[in-house]
Amino acid sequence: MSSSIQLDKKRIPRHIAVIMDGNGRWAKKKGIFRSIGHENGVDALRRTSRACSRLGVEYLTVYAFSTENWNRPKLEIDALMSILVSALRSELDILLENKIRLSAIGNIESLPKKCQRELREVHEKTSEDFEMTLTLALSYSSKDELVLATRRIAEQVKEGSIDPEEIDEKLIQEHLFTSEMPDPDLLIRTSGEHRISNYLLWQIAYAELYFCPKLWPDFKEEDLELAIEEYQRRERRFGKISEQIKAKK
Repeated sequence: MSSSIQLDKKRIPRHIAVIMDGNGRWAKKKGIFRSIGHENGVDALRRTSRACSRLGVEYLTVYAFSTENWNRPKLEIDALMSILVSALRSELDILLENKIRLSAIGNIESLPKKCQRELREVHEKTSEDFEMTLTLALSYSSKDELVLATRRIAEQVKEGSIDPEEIDEKLIQEHLFTSEMPDPDLLIRTSGEHRISNYLLWQIAYAELYFCPKLWPDFKEEDLELAIEEYQRRERRFGKISEQIKAKK
């Protein structure tokens, strides 16, 4: 941990979500191929994953590829998928060393078969003796996730297995891709953009939002610590007033 930042180890966010934005712009500023920007984005994810594991974060969920990203030029999409496969293969030992389990959410079936196979194999090899879960949101859309959850619940209503009156937040949560993890406490977006971009819309209802001006490949461990430091300064009231929060301490 950098010496200038003192974090309260008892108030480390349990779940951090990240919108890794700026790989292409980083490459453009340097006059190099966008694919090199994505490769350096993998390095930033490696640094961030290790730092989260060391700090005691239990869940790290990163926006790696949205459904909207399929609209990018085919050459860039092919490069992204190739980088994904290569990274999954090369990062396995690092994941195991840091006791990080790999998972994925989204329309995984839309990914190339090679990507699906690598994801499955790395998930299986990291599913034991883990302390943190790294989840890649791939071919992911929060709106699609909510539509799919609604459709599944509607089918249960149609079958008669549940009544409409039984539909509540808990039931919807159980039908989301993220049903096996807690909602994010902190959402970080890099590159200076101030948008959510169709990411975990249901899950971040009470997340603290932190916008970092740096492009994702430049995101370092100290930037993560600064985000957590800012998170720890904030009072999380969940609809209550300050006096109620202080009375519980």
